[in-house]
Amino acid sequence: MATKRTTPKKASAPDEPVKCRPCGGTGTVAATVRVGRKRRPVGQQDGLCLNCFGTGADPES
Repeated sequence: MATKRTTPKKASAPDEPVKCRPCGGTGTVAATVRVGRKRRPVGQQDGLCLNCFGTGADPES
């Protein structure tokens, strides 16, 4: 009986890290800026994502 020839599997590229949910992989999140006595919103400011600390990768993966 002839031997079976198999080709070795090619090494695949490493998988990309899973993106962080709150920031979507960017590392920054928008925070609403509030001013005045009634704390009315006036705009948004970018801030560091506290879930992934700016890396953009999901810390639980």
